[in-house]
Amino acid sequence: MDTLHLTTSQEDIETAARILRQGGLVAMPTETVYGLAANALDEEAVSSIFVAKGRPSDNPLIVHISSVEDIERYSLVSSFPEKARKLANAFWPGPLTIIMPKSESVPSVVTGGLDSVAVRFPSHPAAQALISRAGCPLAAPSANLSGSPSPTTAEHVSKDLEGRVHAIMDGGPAQVGLESTVITLCTEPPTLLRPGGVTLEQLRDVLGQVDLSDAVLNKLNEGAQAPSPGMKYRHYAPKAKVYLVKAEDDTFRDFLSSKDKNSTVALCYDEDVPHLSVHTLPLGEKNDYTTQAHNLFSALRSADEIPGTQVVYVRCPDTEGVGMALFNRLIRAAGFEVIDLE
Repeated sequence: MDTLHLTTSQEDIETAARILRQGGLVAMPTETVYGLAANALDEEAVSSIFVAKGRPSDNPLIVHISSVEDIERYSLVSSFPEKARKLANAFWPGPLTIIMPKSESVPSVVTGGLDSVAVRFPSHPAAQALISRAGCPLAAPSANLSGSPSPTTAEHVSKDLEGRVHAIMDGGPAQVGLESTVITLCTEPPTLLRPGGVTLEQLRDVLGQVDLSDAVLNKLNEGAQAPSPGMKYRHYAPKAKVYLVKAEDDTFRDFLSSKDKNSTVALCYDEDVPHLSVHTLPLGEKNDYTTQAHNLFSALRSADEIPGTQVVYVRCPDTEGVGMALFNRLIRAAGFEVIDLE
């Protein structure tokens, strides 16, 4: 198919909304990453997302809304718990996805066959306008080929999905750069399933006790059903082999000094660059996890664009605050392979 390239003008938003109402696919900007949107209540349209991405059908999708009232307007959940209202008041619109018991109106293809549904109210004005003008909630996983780094620009989307989707809307670079935090309220206490821009510490400030799923920092158990996107399969990976390296500054730099300069790329801190002779893709300053998160997926994509790249070594972040979200993405990009030099 021919892919239409759109801006975030009112006219182009109307065009994109019409495509969605007709069952088409539109890649839209959000504050986290670009999402591949379809009418969440149209089973056939949602099924086409999986085809376009090459995404496994048991990997659930997130339903995007343009107001809290959309939850009841479209009968998305069987109950809207008080804890969900507290989270919505604290973090919506924003990079938080809340999992709640689903209603019968949500097709099972959206939820991966689960009896729960993941809902998010994005803060990007173009995403809000598109959802509102489409007149339906939008199911929207990241707008990339399944398994590759998530797209943070319209150019990234085009490289993966040109000719596979009906339209790509360019809303500029994503602000956060990592997918949303996912918390489920279908457990007691609530459980963090995927870390993101809203941290575990922030969630606990609002709700009190919030458990951390073991699958956030480790592999999902063999045969287990994934309750959230980004838990079950190898994700976020470039074509080059990725290794996570746990090491102090000097040890990391010494380790890379023996590597082939023509085939090795280091995803590193700004402070590492003067000390390394291999190709470097700096993510940000050592303790600035917010900037590192913003730059991560773009850097992983850039690694494949450096001629001859075969191996990517990445500094291993701590798991506090946004660092947990970085670790969660990187450990999956590396296929859970960690070089521990500490």
